[in-house]
Amino acid sequence: MSTATGAVLGADGLRRCGWGDSSDDYRVYHDTEWGRPVRGDDALFERVCLEAFQSGLSWITILRRREGFRSAFAGFEIAAVAEFGPADVERLLADTGIIRNRAKIEASIANARVARDLDGGLDALIWGFAGDPDRPAPRTTDEVPAVTPESTALAKALKKAGFRFVGPTTAYALMQACGLVDDHLADCHVRTALTR
Repeated sequence: MSTATGAVLGADGLRRCGWGDSSDDYRVYHDTEWGRPVRGDDALFERVCLEAFQSGLSWITILRRREGFRSAFAGFEIAAVAEFGPADVERLLADTGIIRNRAKIEASIANARVARDLDGGLDALIWGFAGDPDRPAPRTTDEVPAVTPESTALAKALKKAGFRFVGPTTAYALMQACGLVDDHLADCHVRTALTR
């Protein structure tokens, strides 16, 4: 028996991907951010960090703490985070506004150092793995993959550069969130608006 779901009709009369109508926080994120192109090293660094923190948790947990993360991690400015030291790790471990996981905190700082020193920049590296823009739109959630050859290649490239917490599934979630692929369902109002 299939559990596939197509776009759902929201109380506002708009069809959207099912997860995007499950809460007010998701609705705003789905309608205004998810799947829209994100460019710039610092902006992409934020998404890399947040996707890593999300590993093992629901995205809503991260979304609801995003402002806390931004405050704790100096607005995700790569140059600033790359200078964090042991005292910053301890400060972050005590910050109730974020997910206090030592391995993920230390990985974010290490990733900032890698991003700072990356030839060509993080934007060029990540966007070099953008998916096929002519790929058919998924009609149901069953047609949305968790991993693709592009996300596997992106994860390998990030790991080769020295990034941590960037497996193929995390890389694909990053690609979806940052608009490298468009996984809005075929009859989702966001996809319809973006293709006009």
